[in-house]
Amino acid sequence: MGAEDHTRHGTEHREHHLHFSVLGPVRAGRGDHALAMGSPQQKALLTALLLRDGRTATAEELIDAVWGEDPPEQAKAALRTYASRIRKALGPDADILVSESGGYAIRTGPDAVLDLDTAHDLAVRAEKAASCGDRAQARRLYNHALDLWDGEALAHVPGPYAETHRARLEEWRLGLLEHRLDLDLQTGSHAEAVSELTALTAAHPLRERLRELLMLALYRSGRQAEALAVYADTRRLLADELGVDPRPELAELQQRILEADEELAYQADAPITAAAPTFTRPAQLPATVADFTGRASFVAELSDQLAEADGTVMAVSAVAGIGGVGKTTLAIHVAHGAADRFPDGQLYVDLQGAGASPAEPSAVLGSFLRALGTPDSDIPEKLEDRSALFRSLLAGRRILTLLDNAHDAAQVRPLLPGTGSCAALITSRARMVDLAGAHLVDLDVMSPEEAMALFSRIVGAERVAAERKAAMDTVAACGFLPLAIRIAAARLASRRTWTVATLSSKLADERRRLDELQAGDLAVKATFELGYGQLDSEQARAFRLLGLTDGPDVSVPAAAAVLGITHDEAEDLLESLVDTSLLESAAPGRYRFHDLVRLFARACAERDEQPPAVRTAALERLLDFYLSTAARMFAINRAGDRTVDHLARVSGQGLEFTDWNASVDWLFAEADCLLSCVKQSAATESRRKAADLLIAAKDLADSGIHSLRYEQSATAVRDAAIDAGDKVTEARARLMLTHTYTVAGRFPLAEAEAQQALDLARATGDPLASSYAPNDLGIIKTYQGSFQEAEVHLGHAVAAFREDGNLPSEASALCNLSRVHAALGQHSEAIELAQQGLAIYQKMGSTIRMANARYTFGCALARAGRTQEGLAELERARALFHETRQMRWEGVAHFRIAEALLMRGEAGRAASHAEQALALRAIGGEWRRGTVLVALGKALAEVGQAGRSEACWNEALSIFEELGSVEAEEVRALLTTLTH
Repeated sequence: MGAEDHTRHGTEHREHHLHFSVLGPVRAGRGDHALAMGSPQQKALLTALLLRDGRTATAEELIDAVWGEDPPEQAKAALRTYASRIRKALGPDADILVSESGGYAIRTGPDAVLDLDTAHDLAVRAEKAASCGDRAQARRLYNHALDLWDGEALAHVPGPYAETHRARLEEWRLGLLEHRLDLDLQTGSHAEAVSELTALTAAHPLRERLRELLMLALYRSGRQAEALAVYADTRRLLADELGVDPRPELAELQQRILEADEELAYQADAPITAAAPTFTRPAQLPATVADFTGRASFVAELSDQLAEADGTVMAVSAVAGIGGVGKTTLAIHVAHGAADRFPDGQLYVDLQGAGASPAEPSAVLGSFLRALGTPDSDIPEKLEDRSALFRSLLAGRRILTLLDNAHDAAQVRPLLPGTGSCAALITSRARMVDLAGAHLVDLDVMSPEEAMALFSRIVGAERVAAERKAAMDTVAACGFLPLAIRIAAARLASRRTWTVATLSSKLADERRRLDELQAGDLAVKATFELGYGQLDSEQARAFRLLGLTDGPDVSVPAAAAVLGITHDEAEDLLESLVDTSLLESAAPGRYRFHDLVRLFARACAERDEQPPAVRTAALERLLDFYLSTAARMFAINRAGDRTVDHLARVSGQGLEFTDWNASVDWLFAEADCLLSCVKQSAATESRRKAADLLIAAKDLADSGIHSLRYEQSATAVRDAAIDAGDKVTEARARLMLTHTYTVAGRFPLAEAEAQQALDLARATGDPLASSYAPNDLGIIKTYQGSFQEAEVHLGHAVAAFREDGNLPSEASALCNLSRVHAALGQHSEAIELAQQGLAIYQKMGSTIRMANARYTFGCALARAGRTQEGLAELERARALFHETRQMRWEGVAHFRIAEALLMRGEAGRAASHAEQALALRAIGGEWRRGTVLVALGKALAEVGQAGRSEACWNEALSIFEELGSVEAEEVRALLTTLTH
């Protein structure tokens, strides 16, 4: 029976039978009904009997257990009274308390359950699962066992017997916890474990096993300096408190960390333990084509290279060639053939290297890490950190990575595994001569024999044999390019009334082959022209107009907007284009062009979609669709906010959402396409709508995944607006750049953009810029410590929002102003302002934004010395942030909770919350990370971990110095305290 079955069985059991609890307050119950167990001494007697496992205890033993060396005169009579009362409380189960030989025993049998017995059973099963290699099941069982504790075991039970067993049970609980934490580290959950281990080492500073686990968790999280600092702190503490050195295992771990021992890196489970949630065996290779033809020498050459992935030298092969030559088809075919040599899985990505926007290595690594089972919260923000984690996860495994359509070697390098047991297969138009150690393969067009074989397999051997010369003319006209041959042959195969000569004559018409046929892109374009010429008018129009968009793919609703038709009509057209091989189905409901097909489609649009206003209108409809839909998402997220009333009017209708979660899912699914649309529209007369789309989709700026592209899009809109002299659009784009820079902690840049936005607002009277610019400046000045200036700016923002009737934004500005007053020590004003903001949100019923007000209210209360109330509000805010998927603010709430706990002197809990803030990663750029490290360092210093505290502060100092932040001076002062 599994852990879940065990728990379910226990629940059913308790519905009808007796159950006892000693792993917390001593309790008894029947089903959901609690039984009164009487006075503390009566519970002491019950405890002594329950913990003897059915054995009889003499009266003398029980007297000693309950009262120790100072029993009352009538102790035996008291025992009889207590026993009688226990029997009465047990009711129909009274017979389990038996009298024997002048003593007592409790014989629970199968009809009564003791939580301690359940915990023992779970622990034994967990140990067995771990010994069998099933780490995931072992973790679950240990967690079930630990969940049975409800505070201190035998809580409030008097007597020496209870005291002895209370200490024993606590030691056992800590042992179980250490086993589970060890499994956490074995299964790759080291980042999550750091927070818990930090709190535990603070609570149990002399427990060396916990210190050892913390060192390893920190090291695997890329925090080597802190890991070494833990050892230094431990050695100093043991010498001061006990006069001993750390145990040999701890010293050995320190030495291995110093040597960067590769075996310390996380080693994922073998595939046979796929139940472990921390590693997923990827199988991402696209299907190989059934009619793969020829290329025998290339298949053999690449297969031999992959076979060399023997654990010593990583095999890297790079296939180069012109577009359409069959690089991807060859690579996928070879990868499938070699898949059995890579039992731990195969990764695949289209790097979009031939397009205008090649895939960012950081985003690709994010996808790979997720595919390997890494939770989003464990994925680092920086490219180098993601690359390092990727290499660590692949260490000791045999995984094949297929990097398709690469732009250049620089794009590929961060994506390569770092272990000799893995291999990488790369395709690109460019020869990667600068990719060290790569085996280069130049793939040319097919030989005439191979081309004819491929054509025959698709069209049919009998049909080709009857018209062999026409068939040869056809493949020659295709330039022997596999992609061109496939498209031409597919069209012929689907038209049984055509002869091969019919197709050949069509290809002979140069007007249908872009005037001339030659190697390279022109040959591919000629083939595409053939396929395009067979489309009906609706298909051809869809093909042309969809090719105008810049996004990596297109959804059905977005395609419907571009084409000006219904969703159903759009889906039918898209599917028909997939059938012609001119469009690919990227995922359910999403479609994409091959990069060369997209270029051809655009050329067709420029040639056939006349006048140019037709093309402009198609892109305008897409922009309107995104703006309308994003505005609705914004309105759901920020109910009552008048910002959407000031956005540009659109002609089309966007999507409607039933709830906030659906709207956010849409935003992040469309993020790349939406931002591509913004950037594409920046240089057109639609730039105002592009700026407004950035405002409606500003949540993307908070995402570490999309923040860089968001910034690039906002920059493009700002620069285009400057060139056009469009001050309103310029101001709005600068507002979004301000937001992006503020989130990232780049305050000088944010201030410059906000000030220029404010100047433009004064010149134009734009209500959005007139209110948001002073609000943003107030936030920036608060972070910079210029509180008087912040107060002035925020006062103007409150007035502007109030004049505009924008209640939610007024509430937000009041909360920002509250933080200024709190920083100035004006606590009553800070609390009052926070309450005003909270009251507005409550009046409007804004659940999502209520969290920000509660966060501010909690901060104000904590700074005023009302830390207990402040912590309650901050925890409510944190829970709301978590519920509404506001990860950045959830991390900031953990940080503020840590600060409040430090004020109360609860350094251990403070360290745990600071670690949880760091574990969320998306807490607002490097500046915010630096502030959290400062708080963590203070907490660690308070619990005696000065070495690790110093490591945190040094890291924070590096961050602040690089950013030029004023906080650097505070950190220098803190570091000075460690030397005195």
